[in-house]
This record gives sequence, structure tokens and C-alpha cells, in this order.
Amino acid sequence: MKRVLVIGLLMVSTTSFAWDGYDWDAGSFADIEKGSLVREGEEIEIYDWGTGEYKDVEVQSIDSYGSSVEVEVYDSDSGEYRTLDMDQ
Repeated sequence: MKRVLVIGLLMVSTTSFAWDGYDWDAGSFADIEKGSLVREGEEIEIYDWGTGEYKDVEVQSIDSYGSSVEVEVYDSDSGEYRTLDMDQ
């Protein structure tokens, strides 16, 4: 029984979650998916709660403002730049 509990705790503790934020341009929430390397020039996957879709976008810039981080991305499918205000 202890072995099952330990394995369950290890699985929960190693699970990483998405980075939650808000897309002011689209007026909806957006998540940066776990495992994404959020660096300028890198392509990352986001989940757009407004459309209910996953999208691949390219990180253009990253700026930190107090308790939030602003990530500007380029969505090549729509040809638009988006600003994501992410919680730290």
C-alpha cells in the first residue's frame, strides 16, 4: 500500500502545468503549454480559450512587469501579433 502511495505522489509532483495568462488582443485567456521553451525566436504551443484551439506561435519578445510577464508572439496562421499577459 505504501508503495502505491509513493508512486502516486511522485507522479503528481513531477507533473508540470501550463502557464496561465490573458490575451488582451483577443479578449480571452490563453495558456502556454508545459514543456515550452519561452525564449525570443522560439516556437511555442499555446491553448487559446477563446477559440478552444491549440496554436503554434513564435515568441517575439518577453518583458517582466512586477508580478506578470508580457509575452509578445506572432501567429503565422492568422498573420497577427498577440500580447499574452502571463501570471508569475
